[in-house]
Amino acid sequence: MIPRYTRPDMAAIWDADNKFRIMLEVETLAAEAMEQTGIIPQGVSKALRERGNFNANRIDEIEREVKHDVIAFLTNVTEYVGEEARFMHQGMTSSDVLDTTFAVQLQQSADIMLADLDKLLAALKKRITEHKDTLCIGRSHGIHAEPTTFGIKLAGHYAAFARAKKRLEYAREEISVCAISGAIGTYATVDPAIESYVAEKLGLTPETVSTQVIPRDRHAMFFSVMGVIASSIENLAIEIRHLQRTEVREVEEFFSKGQKGSSAMPHKRNPILTENLTGLARVVRSSVIPALENVALWHERDISHSSVERFIAPDTCVALDFALNRMANVIENLLIYPDRMKTNLERMGGLVFSQRTLLALTQAGISREDSYSIVQRNAMKVWESDGKTTLRELLEKDIDVTVKLDKTALDKIFDYAAYTKHAGTIINRAVN
Repeated sequence: MIPRYTRPDMAAIWDADNKFRIMLEVETLAAEAMEQTGIIPQGVSKALRERGNFNANRIDEIEREVKHDVIAFLTNVTEYVGEEARFMHQGMTSSDVLDTTFAVQLQQSADIMLADLDKLLAALKKRITEHKDTLCIGRSHGIHAEPTTFGIKLAGHYAAFARAKKRLEYAREEISVCAISGAIGTYATVDPAIESYVAEKLGLTPETVSTQVIPRDRHAMFFSVMGVIASSIENLAIEIRHLQRTEVREVEEFFSKGQKGSSAMPHKRNPILTENLTGLARVVRSSVIPALENVALWHERDISHSSVERFIAPDTCVALDFALNRMANVIENLLIYPDRMKTNLERMGGLVFSQRTLLALTQAGISREDSYSIVQRNAMKVWESDGKTTLRELLEKDIDVTVKLDKTALDKIFDYAAYTKHAGTIINRAVN
């Protein structure tokens, strides 16, 4: 975890102390359940509650000798608890503790990211409302196509993040499972009732069939969803970066007082935040393939997944948490220039109305092929004139057009209102 891209609440989830705290809670809950069923004597869970503790440095010290992380943890806890600790971990295996703890950490991380998504959705909704009818050019292949509104443009991104929230909620449910099933997952040394008790207390559900580990397809789903969210962040980031280009300049990241854009060029105002988000999206997506490869384990269990998850779980959750918050702040403070949008919209001399002209000619009785040729030959003249003439001026001089379309018809064609009349419908479908 790199401090530059780390927020404290998410970092705390992946801190060693939090992991050991959850592990101790898993052991304590299991002891409570075992006492109720008479597997271990009364008082063990009380001793764990009152004296159970750990020291991360001491655990590391023990692990250097025993070469086993869970044994090191249990040994250290025993140093605090004393005699009663001999009944701790009764019939359990390491993965029972580690996988259940991992589930809790992922659940906690998901809760933070769901709150992050709510913040981003709120920021987008506010700007969508402000610019529902703000005309701008829509582009396909990077080339001017037809008008849209900036509100509609943002509504598409809002809808993507709304879908992302639903997917993350489902992914959270997928990984919210508990496994206390013993070696190979047969419950030969621990009753399924113990697992059910621990699961209920931790807000988890018992794994259907855990072998000796929780199946990693669940985790692959979780990291895949995070990868898709990262791609949606990058999609919006790239849109902002393009719109901030000097030649476009329809929006701009907020540039604070005292901020400097370049060590060499004092005039620079660069889209550094969204460029950074593009990079973070790559980092988050890089965890997806390793998570998918973790699904295939030998027989009932191996630990090939373990080293992978020690890297990708904290780093991916931390990076996505940071990215979601940064994007929310970008949207909240985004500088939006409607006048520039209007200028860009009109740069191509009315070519944005070419389809409406084509349709009007077909409705006036000209074949689609001939209509297309009529509009295109005029459009190409406008294109080649670099804005020195307009499509309407040329159409008004073209006998093939004027014989079918009078001034009133052309007024109707060259009307921006056609592109905003359904803006409310589209936006309401996205945000409500």
